[in-house]
Amino acid sequence: MIIKKLLPIVFALGLTPVAQAQEQWPPVTQTAKPWTRWWWMGSAVDESGIKAQLQDLSNAGFGGTQVVPIYGAIGYEDKYINYLTPQWMNVLDYTVATSAGLNMGVDISVGTGWPIGGPQVSTQDAATKMVVETYSLKAGETLQEKIVMNDEKQKGIPGVFLSAVTAYDENGKATVITDKVLQDGTLQWSPKGGNWQLYALFVGKTGQKVKRAAAGGEGYTLDHFSDTALGNYFKAFDTAFGNSNHGVRSFFNDSYEVYGANWTPDFFTEFQKRKGYDLRLYIKDLVTKEGNEQIARVKSDYRETMSALMLENFTSKFTAWAHGKKSMNTNQAHGSPGNLLDLYALVDIPESETFGSTTFYIPGLRRASTDVQSVEPDIAVLKFASSAAHVTGKKLTSNETFTWLTEHFKTSWGQCKPEVEQVFLSGINHVFYHGTTYTPANAAFPGWLFYASTNFVPQNSLWPHLKGLNEYITRCQSILQSGEPDNEVLAYWPIYDTWANPKGLDMAFGIHQIDNWLCPTDFYTNTETLNSIGYSLDYSSDKMLTEAKVVDGQIKVTDKGAAYKVLVISKTKYMPVATLEHIIRLAKSGCTIVMQQFPEDVPGFNNLESNRNKLKDLIASITVQQKNNGIKEAVLGNGKIIITDTISQGLAYANINRETLTDRGLKFIKRKIDNGTYYYIVNHTPNKIDGLVALNTSAKSVVLLDPQTGKTGVGSFTAQKNNISVKLQLEPGEAIFVKALNELGNAKDKWNYHDKDANPIVLNNAWKLHFNNGGPVVPSDKTMKTLQPWTDFTDDVATQLFSGSATYTTIFKVERKNADDYVLQLDQLYESARVTVNGKDAGLVWSVPYKLSIGNYLKKGENTIEIEVRNLMANRIRYMDQNKLEWRKYHEINFVNIKYESFDASNWEVQPSGLGGTVTITPVNFLKD
Repeated sequence: MIIKKLLPIVFALGLTPVAQAQEQWPPVTQTAKPWTRWWWMGSAVDESGIKAQLQDLSNAGFGGTQVVPIYGAIGYEDKYINYLTPQWMNVLDYTVATSAGLNMGVDISVGTGWPIGGPQVSTQDAATKMVVETYSLKAGETLQEKIVMNDEKQKGIPGVFLSAVTAYDENGKATVITDKVLQDGTLQWSPKGGNWQLYALFVGKTGQKVKRAAAGGEGYTLDHFSDTALGNYFKAFDTAFGNSNHGVRSFFNDSYEVYGANWTPDFFTEFQKRKGYDLRLYIKDLVTKEGNEQIARVKSDYRETMSALMLENFTSKFTAWAHGKKSMNTNQAHGSPGNLLDLYALVDIPESETFGSTTFYIPGLRRASTDVQSVEPDIAVLKFASSAAHVTGKKLTSNETFTWLTEHFKTSWGQCKPEVEQVFLSGINHVFYHGTTYTPANAAFPGWLFYASTNFVPQNSLWPHLKGLNEYITRCQSILQSGEPDNEVLAYWPIYDTWANPKGLDMAFGIHQIDNWLCPTDFYTNTETLNSIGYSLDYSSDKMLTEAKVVDGQIKVTDKGAAYKVLVISKTKYMPVATLEHIIRLAKSGCTIVMQQFPEDVPGFNNLESNRNKLKDLIASITVQQKNNGIKEAVLGNGKIIITDTISQGLAYANINRETLTDRGLKFIKRKIDNGTYYYIVNHTPNKIDGLVALNTSAKSVVLLDPQTGKTGVGSFTAQKNNISVKLQLEPGEAIFVKALNELGNAKDKWNYHDKDANPIVLNNAWKLHFNNGGPVVPSDKTMKTLQPWTDFTDDVATQLFSGSATYTTIFKVERKNADDYVLQLDQLYESARVTVNGKDAGLVWSVPYKLSIGNYLKKGENTIEIEVRNLMANRIRYMDQNKLEWRKYHEINFVNIKYESFDASNWEVQPSGLGGTVTITPVNFLKD
């Protein structure tokens, strides 16, 4: 055999096959490992508990934590440590030092709970909203009532004041009469003729306070649009941290989630400075719920100004502050009323989040509709963060992962795998679990838990098998953090089309509202279509295009950022003149542009006709020629603009080739390295892939890397002029990395492709079942003629309420050990297993397709297999609720289910646990040359 012939060479080089395989993977860094959000409930933590839990996290394969103080547990109030006090800082210092000893990193949130705020936020600096009171007045009359705030909640709050009063006549003509209002609200103004409507705009406060705040973090939510407010906010951190970052790698800000904050005290001034006209004359337009084109344009200008203030007064200042501490910052821009791409681009680590679970058509992957959120994560939303990182050259894009993946206590590690793969496929490469809750040593099962997270805690019965998921993620991220992104297409996000909506006022780009701002757009339809047919892409904002240049025919927004072969413009109604000017500039510099049509109009209200004429003149200056199949083309300088109704047709015309592997349902993402390209290929289909898969790259050698097992080997491929076809064998639910090299690689072992499977050995002898550990009670041992889950033993009540570990053992014979390998296949596994063969650890089985290579551990004749299975926490929690055993003792929200109702597991069905169906061992021979 070729493999056997190679072994002496491998050993002569000092490389065991395992060591040689490991050399193919990039080095494991701190950030290659997954990190976890670490909830400190009430910050009731101590050094012994911190040390113990960090050791647990390190042993499980975590690379760091994101410390977030949160509301506390009832009965531990005397243990609470107020946020940012000297005592809290001492605990942080201990955490950082202990983490460093374990080669782990530490991030912290710049606040407790969310959104950002706290006791240092005065009412003047608190989240602000406009409150408009209206009055009617006739000619010659004097307003009898005073112009004062009528909202009882606003009265007496410092910082609330009258900002502007505007009078409108019957024809809509506006007159600002703010200076006619006395301090007590008396209006000293009377119209000479007609009927008038008065609009008084008060600067009010939302009254929102920090949600789920920890001790010492209670207080108002911050005004994100005021640089003064943010400067005042960080003074508390400057006092606590001084000139040091105390070892904190990155300061983290959670998603926006500030409700009703649609103003800031000096908004009129800021608006005039940016948009060139007096917004006080258009207060009526702002508060009209629906309206005409003028209202839409004024609201568009308002929203653009809000975005600019968010960018300049919060995000930019936050980044500068973190850099002043010689740290990085991490920011979740989603949810804010700002251009997400520009906000993400301004921070060191853009962070997105997944909320809920995705439907995957993978056989054997369980997903109960009653246990998941109604809204699924969308890869198109995740790409806003990764796109900003890619175009600006940032190495890391992080993600808050597994938030509300399933109902509490019902999440298996196998369910996590395709969800995190979806995250990776969006371009994200730095995963944060959501999350882990600090638990003191004396807390009974199930320990302390946060209400909205998947329970990545040592008290979880599945915890000892978490290393399987963590190692998978680590291998993936070690590659996905290598090299540079390799997306060919840059897609322009036409935000002005969304801003030009006459309905409502402030516009938050939240992950739960994408049906309002993203899904109805041509941009979304086109990018989803391009992604599904094999084009890899990132997004661009207007601001990014102003900074972009063409290098060797490709678009680069920054010198360190990714390069793109083509810019795609979806059907766009509103586009600023400056944006079209930059698109034309890029084309003249040698870039290829594919667009569905020229923009129809300019956004905004000021200088409207002048800007419209400029846009028309720009478009008229472009000479367009008709080509075949409905395609039009304009040659500009060294580049061109291709106009077509179908973007994919335009890309094909521009010789931008798609990856045809998506025709078979495969998903992918690429990374460029110095000597080649990495492809991450995932099979989320119900079908097995066995054959040649075409890739748009050249190669002299190909290495396959399995992130599930860590195995690597030289792959079989054929080379054409501009592409290769690689032989892949992928079961549903499996993933592979293809390393296509422009040189002969250093891998010595060939990839072991499976030939046709032989008849399997069915393990149909008697099985013994021994319960190892768990609770609330450990069931008695069982013997069974036919394999079955332990929850099928309904005559033993203990099996119905047990969560923990139990080992299935059987003996079987191998008549002849003459195959290249033997593959163990578990038919029904609830939920994960560690397999021991003849006393030797053969590895973990924790995700579909529930198989494991065990050939190295078998012997001719009699063999013993032990399969240690761990089940969900659900059955034990069900028992506790049925018996009214109190375990939910938290302030604030206490504990809720996935529908945000009071949590109660007493009516749950017993969750199947253990092994069922058939267990087989299939002799496998490898394909020979």
